[in-house]
Amino acid sequence: MSLSGNPSLVLDNRALYLQKKAQLLSALKQQKDSTIGLNKATSNLFRHRLDKTKSQISLKDFNGVVSLDTENCLAEVEGVATYETIVDALLPHGHMPTVVPELKTITLGGATTGVGIESSSFRYGLVHETIAALDLLTSSGDIIECRPDNEHRNLFYGFPNSYGTLGYASKLTVKTHPVKKYVRLRHIRHTHYKDYFAELERYCKDKETYDFIDGVIFSSDEMYICLATFTDEAPYTSDYTGMNIYFRSLQQKEEDYISTRDYIWRWDTDWFWCSKFFFAQVPWVRRLYGRDRLRSTTYWAIRNFCSRYKITNLLEKISRQPKEMVIQDVEIPVQHSEAFMQFFQKHIGISPVWVCPTKVYDPNAQYSLYTMDPDRLYINFGFWDVVPTTHEDGYHNRLIEDKVEELKGKKSLYSTSFYSEEKFWKLYNRDLYEELKKKYDPQGKFKNLFDKCVGN
Repeated sequence: MSLSGNPSLVLDNRALYLQKKAQLLSALKQQKDSTIGLNKATSNLFRHRLDKTKSQISLKDFNGVVSLDTENCLAEVEGVATYETIVDALLPHGHMPTVVPELKTITLGGATTGVGIESSSFRYGLVHETIAALDLLTSSGDIIECRPDNEHRNLFYGFPNSYGTLGYASKLTVKTHPVKKYVRLRHIRHTHYKDYFAELERYCKDKETYDFIDGVIFSSDEMYICLATFTDEAPYTSDYTGMNIYFRSLQQKEEDYISTRDYIWRWDTDWFWCSKFFFAQVPWVRRLYGRDRLRSTTYWAIRNFCSRYKITNLLEKISRQPKEMVIQDVEIPVQHSEAFMQFFQKHIGISPVWVCPTKVYDPNAQYSLYTMDPDRLYINFGFWDVVPTTHEDGYHNRLIEDKVEELKGKKSLYSTSFYSEEKFWKLYNRDLYEELKKKYDPQGKFKNLFDKCVGN
């Protein structure tokens, strides 16, 4: 299929994007409130804030794929397009974004201004490292193009980890790569942290053999490395969108085959393993849910309902056991990962833990609000649970934050943080942030990063 004289352009919705852009800019000119927030249909944030921004920009219509260039492996995507929408548009043409975060409702804009990761990150880095250009809506009411080679390059590199405090992406150009029909998986068990992380590092050096690498730690003597490669043929395919549960297959099978689409969304069906909180892993309850409702959007809806009506607080009072929510993703240098897991097992005790390696893709690219050592392999640890506690609120989260800093790691900010303002800015480059804020949001219409991610 050939469009606009470009034989490799298989999708072209650029005229529609320009129309949406004009309408947005017209609406924004009428915006008079002093602060601005984003109104969109989905969220994957776990932060609790007391205040609400009075004035909100609606980007809900910026939810589609603008173009796909299969020859140059680039797709233009609107900012609040979910990865489910993006994957459904690109897969029929044999492509997918180089990094697709694990949940269907994560948006490309959200994963870029936040910190997105998945099992291809050992090859391509974090989501923001896969972005070639950005159209950003600034507080002045302009949409500017930010590229690594133009006058807005500082904003291009400062946008990741800014969480909408410097602007909102109306369109992003993301790198893609060709795919095959199936994915072959190997599950390699280890019983010691030292051997596990050494082997994981060794596999990550072989970018020619493996397309995806991640893993799961169930306990100090049961952990798995998951190696996955594209393949054109499969002797069988497993289905983890219904009664079968993906994370349990790691303990049951040394080898497996699933379709590429099902591999991309292998974690979404059970929200990793957090569907347990909604009884979706009980067989008869799982049947009641049905295949269509076994997905992260269902669990988000239930969680939001319980939060709105304080049902969780009520259950905690009935049980007379206070609990602290510990929901975090952290990146730890691989050489310190054994030490982190020993600390985590002793002081936190959550299991399972997701393991996902990542390495800086371009050593010359410095993302100023989320700097990482280009010479190091990092291990992302994802853990999402509640911990019984007799301590003050935030006690276990603060332990983790302190340990991450001690081990020269990084913590993403999608969940609640407990840093002091001084510590926060020490970790997240205050000088550069304030320079960008002064240039692109001089009137402070967007929230300050500390206020948004830590304060109320």
